Amino acid sequence: MTMPSEATAPHAAVREDSQTVIAFGETLVDQFRDRNVLGGAPFNVACHLGALGAHPVLVTRAGKDALGDQLLQAMGERGLDMRGVQRDPARPTGRVKVTETARGHAFDILSDQAYDHIHASLARMVGLSLHPQMVYFGTLSQRGDSRRALRELLATVDACAFLDVNLRDPWVDADTLRWSLQQARVVKLNEDELVRIGDLFSLDGATPQARAAVLLSGFDLQRLVVTCGAGGAWTLDAAGRIESVTGTPLSQVVDTVGAGDGFAAVFMLGMLRGWPLAKQLARADAFARALCGIRGAVPASQDFYRPFIRDWRLESEVMRA
Repeated sequence: MTMPSEATAPHAAVREDSQTVIAFGETLVDQFRDRNVLGGAPFNVACHLGALGAHPVLVTRAGKDALGDQLLQAMGERGLDMRGVQRDPARPTGRVKVTETARGHAFDILSDQAYDHIHASLARMVGLSLHPQMVYFGTLSQRGDSRRALRELLATVDACAFLDVNLRDPWVDADTLRWSLQQARVVKLNEDELVRIGDLFSLDGATPQARAAVLLSGFDLQRLVVTCGAGGAWTLDAAGRIESVTGTPLSQVVDTVGAGDGFAAVFMLGMLRGWPLAKQLARADAFARALCGIRGAVPASQDFYRPFIRDWRLESEVMRA
């Protein structure tokens, strides 16, 4: 599959249909004591990609309820393509009960939600109509009937499968994770998840890089991307080449929720636009750090994105000069 070059990438947040990404999986509402916050990694990633000029399409399922209406309204306000959103007359829009404790927030991810029942034939039809360049998916939405929908979607399209592991207890299943790794070309995970997967599959390796190399070869992956929080990120490809970005201190941390989703969105955008690998990492890391300075996983205003769009455009112009 050929990706667009940096030179042909759009210079503003104008939707680019040649950069179509299907974001498959959960859309849900984090229910705090005093507020509801829309979320789910696929929703967050789609919002970022849309604001930055790509063409994301959520393939998900929401209930025919007030929270589902709220989700569609939010997507409409962000100008997102909604043809992949299904409505479920029997099950509720996904919810996560959030409880504030002395040790931080505790999350109860409710079972049997609408996103657990994405209709396979409808997901397949969306894939056939879009011809996406990439499909973004995780493991949480595969705990129910949606597993079949993802399988049919991936079998239908000729696209780069990007797995964002996002392990969420108690919904971690070794067979689901193994199948997901077998389908993926690129896998993003954090350093704790790398350790956990290594233990789960008994991967050898005295260092994170050695363990990553075993994971790459064992599942025939093209690339593994490992985020290290404040420590930055690094990536290893099938040829053994390592690229890294060193973290810089955060001046102010308001909320780290969703930072990994922002990283994934910008890294994928860089793949679509043909950015050099070092820039993919650096820009994704800088974007994730900026998200930590605001409350919530998705900025309320397009103003947040404008400096990134401007700076990336200027860097591209300097490179071409």
